[in-house]
Amino acid sequence: MKKFSDTHEWIEPVGNIGTCGISTFAQKELGEIVYVELPKVGATLTKGEEAVILESTKAAADSYACASGKVIEVNEALKKDISLLNENPESFGWLYKIEIKDMADLDALQEESLYRSQTEL
Repeated sequence: MKKFSDTHEWIEPVGNIGTCGISTFAQKELGEIVYVELPKVGATLTKGEEAVILESTKAAADSYACASGKVIEVNEALKKDISLLNENPESFGWLYKIEIKDMADLDALQEESLYRSQTEL
């Protein structure tokens, strides 16, 4: 089940591996994303630190790590087709996968139903 941060990132853990991305709400707020700088595989991220740089037709924005850990995969498909991120940021447009160091990092994140209730007003 996805969990969401206050800064509109999501993580979907399966065991200790989390798939990470930005929410549909964040994508709509940014507008059409034209460039993404993904983290390097093997990089260590700290919860709350910048993980991804996004540039849209409106502005540049950072995406922050929902959990601390090691990046084990990035969505290479985005380099060829950025529209995946614009059209479906919560599935095909995922950004990276992380080996979560401490599952307790996820405790402060919002359950999907609460997040949706706050962003779909």
